[in-house]
Amino acid sequence: MTAPSPTVEPLTRAERLGPGARVAVVAPSGPVPEERLTAGLDILRGWGLEPVVAPHVLDAHPTLGHLAGADRARARDLTEAWCDPSVSAVLCARGGFGAQRMVDLVDWTAIRAAGPKAFVGYSDVTALHEAFAVRAGFATLHGPMVAAGTFLSDPRTQESLRATLFEPETVLTLGLETARALAPGRARGVTLGGCASLLASDLGTPHRRPSARGGLLLLEDVGEEPYRLDRVLTQLLRSGWLDGVAGIGLGSWEECGPYEEVRAVLADRFGGLGVPVVEEMGFGHSTTALTMPLGVPAALDADTGRLTLDAPALR
Repeated sequence: MTAPSPTVEPLTRAERLGPGARVAVVAPSGPVPEERLTAGLDILRGWGLEPVVAPHVLDAHPTLGHLAGADRARARDLTEAWCDPSVSAVLCARGGFGAQRMVDLVDWTAIRAAGPKAFVGYSDVTALHEAFAVRAGFATLHGPMVAAGTFLSDPRTQESLRATLFEPETVLTLGLETARALAPGRARGVTLGGCASLLASDLGTPHRRPSARGGLLLLEDVGEEPYRLDRVLTQLLRSGWLDGVAGIGLGSWEECGPYEEVRAVLADRFGGLGVPVVEEMGFGHSTTALTMPLGVPAALDADTGRLTLDAPALR
């Protein structure tokens, strides 16, 4: 019997950045502290980039304090930044919550017509990574946000993103020294993933990815106690979304409880899949957040704890 075809296929990669490139900063989710935004913009300028702040980045929703302005305004900022031919990349200012509320308000027809650009973010931005993959066919970058504390404070996080944007051929092998096998083996596939709870929340919504079959799934989360994390992963399992996944790379689980308890949940939920699983790879809500390309063919080696890309994240 022939095995089902993979549902996770390689996506169209954007071009790398060069000195003087204009990059737009958008806020698709939570409100952005102005002082942190200013500090992040200074780092980008130090790389020789010209950051442009979208009109509604510093907005505050009139009644919902967890949102950076109205849903339509945040969606319009993303659409207009992407469709501006002078903009080479779109970077998110922060995560939080809100991307799910605005994702269906983005003009995906216009996004597709404009073509691929580097898109960077993580956490709540997972909803947009999935949308870019499914609705536009574009590869994206699971990487630090411009106004996030890790980006502002950790040189390794900064260098991982800078190298990926400017010299992507220098960062083909990914994973911190802490990475090790939770389940042994090697696998090949196309990268996908992000925040586990956001992926579970995507189930049953329009335009969702049908499954992770044939993919190398990169997962992390924040603020989910072990029993809630168990619920999230069980939902992904029960829905069939993890059927046929080729391998799993795990990032950070900040504020999810003692790691030995989190690790027990991860081992229990993923152990029956029969695929390689690598833990503590160093991406997500951690003191160091490596930039991980999504939509790119790669190999995952649990013995070495490394993800090796077949091609650079950007052309």
